[in-house]
Amino acid sequence: MTVVEFALLALPFFSVVGAILQTSLVFLASQVLESAVNDSSRTIRTGQAQGANMTIEGYRSAVCDQLFGLFPDCSGLHIRVNTVTNFQSATVAPPVPADCVAPCDWTENESWTPGVGKSVVLVQVYYRYPVVVQLGPFGMANMGDGRRLLGSATVFQNEPFS
Repeated sequence: MTVVEFALLALPFFSVVGAILQTSLVFLASQVLESAVNDSSRTIRTGQAQGANMTIEGYRSAVCDQLFGLFPDCSGLHIRVNTVTNFQSATVAPPVPADCVAPCDWTENESWTPGVGKSVVLVQVYYRYPVVVQLGPFGMANMGDGRRLLGSATVFQNEPFS
């Protein structure tokens, strides 16, 4: 009798535990990405990236170094660094359509324009994060291919470097 009760309750119980762990992991990864983008953007804001002739791959590496292994493939980071005319004109849009179907490829190209001293810069970094526990409409996936789009954006004015 006990074995039958366990068999009936085991699948829902472990599904809920798995969903809780998946949710925790996705939110942790989202916060880590946010922190990595903010910290890495400091090199742009202070002119260190421009002075060292940093490329988009160098910036990707700087972000990746702060992700603590939570992202399986750092080459999957989609980066857009652009100068904008002012803070009001900084608009953020995901680089994939909301109603995408598999494989949900990027629809926007990556860009690298870190600006000069006193430029207003918009930095956007996105990642298609794998979701292991799929619970249909109640799952963490928000893309048609079963992954979750994580993103971080920050806008700032560069310091007056020359």
